Amino acid sequence: MTRQLKQFKYLTIRNFKLYFKDKMTFLISLITPLILLVLFIAFLKKSYEESVLAMLNGLEISTNLLNSFSGAWLFSSVLSTSCVTVAFCSGTMIIDKINKSDIDFLVSPVKKSLIKFSYVFSNLLSTMIVCLILLVIGLIYLAIVGFYMSFTDVILTIINIFISSLFATLLANIIWSFTSSQGIMSGICTLVSALYGFICGAYMPINTMGKTMQVFTSFLPMTYSTTIFRQTFLNGTIEKMKESIPEIIVNNIAKSFDVEYYFFDYKVDISIMFIIIISFCLILLILLILISKLRLKKK
Repeated sequence: MTRQLKQFKYLTIRNFKLYFKDKMTFLISLITPLILLVLFIAFLKKSYEESVLAMLNGLEISTNLLNSFSGAWLFSSVLSTSCVTVAFCSGTMIIDKINKSDIDFLVSPVKKSLIKFSYVFSNLLSTMIVCLILLVIGLIYLAIVGFYMSFTDVILTIINIFISSLFATLLANIIWSFTSSQGIMSGICTLVSALYGFICGAYMPINTMGKTMQVFTSFLPMTYSTTIFRQTFLNGTIEKMKESIPEIIVNNIAKSFDVEYYFFDYKVDISIMFIIIISFCLILLILLILISKLRLKKK
C-alpha cells in the first residue's frame, strides 16, 4: 500500500510539473479568464449597473454598493467558467497520448488505475491553483470597490471551487479517455470555452433566457455551481442593500440576477445545490472507473 501511494505521489508530481513546465499553457490558462474579466468590466459592467438602477426605480444607492454588486457578479461568472475551462485545457493525459508517452506507462509495473487517477488529481490541483489565484484577484478588486463578503462566504466559495473543479476534471478525463488527437482536444476546449458560460448562466442571468432554455439549464449541475458562486459573492451586498432599500425590491434584484434560484417554482437552498453537484461528481467518478476498467481489459 505504501509503495502504491509513493507511485501515485510521484506520478501526480510528474504530471503537475509537466503542466507548469509549459509556461505558455499555464499563462494561457490564467490569462484567458483575466481577458474575460476585462471584457466583462469594459462591456457588461455598465449594463448590469443600469439594470439594477432601473429596478430601483429612482431610489438612491451608494456608488460602493453598486460597484460591489456588479463586481461580485462579474467575478462569480469568471470563477464559474474558469473551473470548467481550465480543467479541460490543463490535462496532461491527452498530452501524453499525443506524445505516445502513455505507452511507457502501460508497460511499466505500475497499476493502471494509479496512472489514470494521477492524471485526474494533478489536473484537479492545476485547476484549483489557477482558480484560487483568480479568487485572490477578485477579493482584492472587491476590497477596493466595496467588500461585503463574510468569512463564511469566502470559505464556501473555496469549497465550491474544489467541488466544481472536481466535477469538470472528472468530466474532462472521461472525454480524454476516448481521444488522442490534438485537433479534437483543441476543438473541445474551444467549444467548452465558447458555449459553457452561456448554458450555465455565467454570461447572462438565466431569468433573461427563453423558457425552454431555463428548463434545460435547470437540469445542468454546473448551473447550481454558478448559483452558489452568485450567492457567496453577493449575499453580503444584498443584505447591505436591504438597509436602505425596500426588501421587496432587493429580493426582485436578487431573483433577476440569479442570486436566488428556483427549480420551476421551488426555491433551491444552497445546501441542496452542494448535494446536487457532489452527487454528479460521484456519478462521474464511478463512470470514469468503469470506463478505465473496460478500456484496460480491452487492451
